[in-house]
Amino acid sequence: MKARRSLLLHTLLASAALLALCQAPAHADLLKDIREAKKIRIAQDTGSPPYGFVDDALKPVGSDVETAQLLAQDLGVALEMVQTTSPNRIPFLQTGKADIVIASLSVTPEREKVIDFSVPYAQIQAVVAGPKGADIKGFDDLNGKRVATTRGSNNDKVATQAAKGAQMVRYDDDATLVTATVSGQADIIATSPAIVNTVLAKAPQKDLAIKFVMQTVPLGIGLRKNEPELKAWLNDWIKRNTDNGKLGAIYKKYHGG
Repeated sequence: MKARRSLLLHTLLASAALLALCQAPAHADLLKDIREAKKIRIAQDTGSPPYGFVDDALKPVGSDVETAQLLAQDLGVALEMVQTTSPNRIPFLQTGKADIVIASLSVTPEREKVIDFSVPYAQIQAVVAGPKGADIKGFDDLNGKRVATTRGSNNDKVATQAAKGAQMVRYDDDATLVTATVSGQADIIATSPAIVNTVLAKAPQKDLAIKFVMQTVPLGIGLRKNEPELKAWLNDWIKRNTDNGKLGAIYKKYHGG
């Protein structure tokens, strides 16, 4: 009797395992889907110059915009740009509104828990900028001061964690942060060198300089978890276009180096 019960239990467990295997969803292959659709949806932030912005002809331009255009061209598909902002970059991936994200998305351990990244295609610094004469050399010098930043950005995270005595003022995108700084609403900002340069380009008389570097981090292309074929293609594409100089030329065009 005991042997029969053991055999029956073994049979039931094996059947359950087989049923679960049969019902398991098939492995998704987004790269195949993109090729079949002949279109790739890339989330881009056109409020983050010089990575993404709108020129005088109302045309999206910038280093990330040209990177996305080159990627779609090499993949042989049409590019559908999905407009996003810093806080929405990862949610747009997770909800399927975009296939990948190319929007000055820095690679951080927190983000790697919820999405995947390609190998880096560029780097970005997180800096604190303020009045040229201000005695600001580190995070402790921000105690009691208002520090403006872009909500949901890596700059926001780093400054918030390290400058605990500062009063953080958050704007929804880089373009709004630039406007606030140019107009004098913000004197000290936690941002990238590119945004500092954008402020100075709009207001050359502005009393603004980089005071210190908070962090240097790589930029990666964001994609959903468990897409090995797409990730492998992206990594190979970045390597090829780094070696042939195309990605470097795009970055130099907009960032000057």
